[in-house]
This record gives sequence, structure tokens and C-alpha cells, in this order.
Amino acid sequence: MSLAAHHDPAFLAAWRRAPALPFTGLVEGGLTLLCLFLFSQGLIGPLFADPADPDSSVVLRLIWLPVYAITLALAVTRPGAVMRTLTGNWLMVALVLLTAVSVIWSIAPETTLRRSFALIMTTLFGFWMAARWSWRGLILLTATTFVGLAVVSTLMALAMPSLGVDHEVHAGAWKGVWWEKNTLGAMMAWGAVACFAALHVDPRRRWIWMGGAILCCALVLLSTSKTALLALLLGIGGAVGIALCRRGFGFASLMLFLGLTGAVGGALILLIAPVEFLELLGRDATLTGRTDIWAILSRQAAEVPWTGYGYMAFWADETGPVYWVRQGTDWPVPTAHNGWIETALAIGLPGVVLLGLVYGRAVMRSLGRLFHGPETYWTLTFLAMLGLVSISESNFLQQNSIGWVLLVATAAKLADRRAGD
Repeated sequence: MSLAAHHDPAFLAAWRRAPALPFTGLVEGGLTLLCLFLFSQGLIGPLFADPADPDSSVVLRLIWLPVYAITLALAVTRPGAVMRTLTGNWLMVALVLLTAVSVIWSIAPETTLRRSFALIMTTLFGFWMAARWSWRGLILLTATTFVGLAVVSTLMALAMPSLGVDHEVHAGAWKGVWWEKNTLGAMMAWGAVACFAALHVDPRRRWIWMGGAILCCALVLLSTSKTALLALLLGIGGAVGIALCRRGFGFASLMLFLGLTGAVGGALILLIAPVEFLELLGRDATLTGRTDIWAILSRQAAEVPWTGYGYMAFWADETGPVYWVRQGTDWPVPTAHNGWIETALAIGLPGVVLLGLVYGRAVMRSLGRLFHGPETYWTLTFLAMLGLVSISESNFLQQNSIGWVLLVATAAKLADRRAGD
């Protein structure tokens, strides 16, 4: 018996040691693909909900109940593995539980209670994925999901352009099975690096993964999302950098030097000539008004720095602080458009610190695998892309989100020293 199990209460120790119940891998794999597809919110959102008010859709609410039931059933079948994963990722557990505790001070307690429960179940599915699948299985299932989404998005845009192509604000931009083009772009950028990682863990099916990567890259371009394109370039550049590093110490030193130089140079450019740099990328200096939103929201977060307003509560109370934000921007702002500010609004600085520790530890552990293991082609590139997107999108601590599921699964798997290829 391990030292940790020795100090556990009897029922927890017994659960940790319990063997997995008989359950076929084929069924588990199928349920994983189904749940990942639903967590992507592809197709179900545009068909069953209004993008301006998705919570008003009864179908969209009810569809998650079977997903939660599946999550609990899968977790119960492998109690020992799931418990080991939970106890080995206490920072992540504390972060998620803090969202539930925030119902105590939430300005919209009903919303916080409902959505924090959804976040807990979403996180549990990510923990189960890390506990159940090897790196190879996790990467292949992820890549398969994104290839499927890419195929369905292509068919949607070609067969039903009224739904799959934007005809209003960004006329001609593809949005596939999602509400907007930026979501398609972000999903396909992740899909491209997932396919590239799958190519390394499953070289026998290289033509499938190469075709999937090319299709995902094409959809990023067709979405016309500049943020997604930058994320894709970062992912491809990261994968190439990893490959070069593994060719020898000289290449590793060169790549690390170029990476640090690029990061410092980019920071200096943003400090000295931000307007010119953003215009070069085709963006206005306010990132389409985001900097104005961030300035106002930062002041709102500073008013309750230690608690926040409660998980997902800030945007739920139309007569609360969000009223002044929308008055100040003259726009019905739906989110903070920044993962870190969104977290501060929800659960305050303690939540931001916990999130930073979770994300930072995952990045450092991934860097520790720089010279071995094919999984690094997924972990390091995915984490880098996620960090980039978090600057302009509220992508952290999102309930029923494939991005959060994959972050939890990746971080938890990185924390497991026994995880093999």
C-alpha cells in the first residue's frame, strides 16, 4: 500500500485500490468520441440555440444530462485510476471547487450553482480521459474528433451554406458547424496540431493524419480568423522546433535561443510600436475594441479582487456591474474576451493565481519532455496555442467546452509520471 493510501480514509483507500470493472475499450472509445464531439458544441448549438442567448434553449440544457451520466458511469468503472488522477492534481481540483464555493458570494447564485456543477462534470470527464487513455490513445481520439468535425464542417459549408458560411458581418467566411468563424478557426488550428501529433504516435496511418492536417489548415484559412491563423503558425512552428531540437543539442540550443529572441523581440515591438504591428496583422490597435473592454473590466475586477462576482455571475445579472460595462462600451459585451480577466471576474485573484499555477506547471512539465516522447508534439503546441488564444478569448474554466476538457486531460496526464506512450 502506498503512503498516500495509508493516510486516506478507509473508503477512499479501498476506492483507490479497486480494479477497473470489465468494460470494452471499443465502447469507451466510442463514448469518448461522442462526448468530445458534444463538448465541441459543433452542430448542436447552431441547430438548437440562439447565439445571442444560448441558455434559453431547453434542448441545449437537456442534452448535457446524458453526457454527465456517461461521465459518472465511466468514472465509476475505473475508480482507482480516477482517484489517483484526482489526488495527483489537487491544484486543478482546488481551482474547480473554488468556482462552486463562489456561490456563497455570487451576485447570481442560481447561475453560479448550475454552471459550476457543469464545470465540475466537464473537468471530471477530462480527468477520466487522463486516467483511462495512454498518450497514444488520448492523442488519436482527439485527432479523430477534430478530423470528424472538419469533415462535417466542410459538408455543412458546401451543402448548407446558409448555416455553414457567414453572410452578414464577415460575408464569405466559413463557420462550419459553429456559430461564428473564429470558433471554426480555433478548433481547426487545434485539429491540425492534433493530426500532426497523431502522425508521430500512429505512423502506419500517416496518410489519414496528413490529410486531416491539410483539411484543418485549409479550414483555418477559409475561416479568415487571424487569431486562429497565428495560433496555427505557432503550433506548426512549435512542432518543427521540437523536431529540430531532437536532432541534437546544437539544434536545441539554436531553437531555444531563437524562441527567446522572438519572444523578447515581439514584446519590444508591442511596447514600442503596437499600432503599426497590429495594422500589419490587419487588426486595429484596440483589437476590435477588446482593449477598451479590458480596461473597463479590469476596473470592475479590482473592486472585488479577492472573491470576484461568482462563477459566470458577472454576465448573468443584467442590472449588476455588467450594465455599466455595456454602457461604457456602447455594445452588449457577452464575455471579457480574455481568459485571465474572465477568471478574475468570476473567482478573483486567488482563482487567477491557481489557474496560472495549473497552466504554468503543465507547460514546464511539457518542456521537460522536449527530448523524448511523441506526446510533446501535442502537449507543448496545444498549451502554447491555448495561451495565445487566451489573450483575446475567454477560453479558461468554460463549462461544457472541449478546450477545457483537453486542458484538464493534458495537464493531468503530464502530472502522471507513470504515463507511457
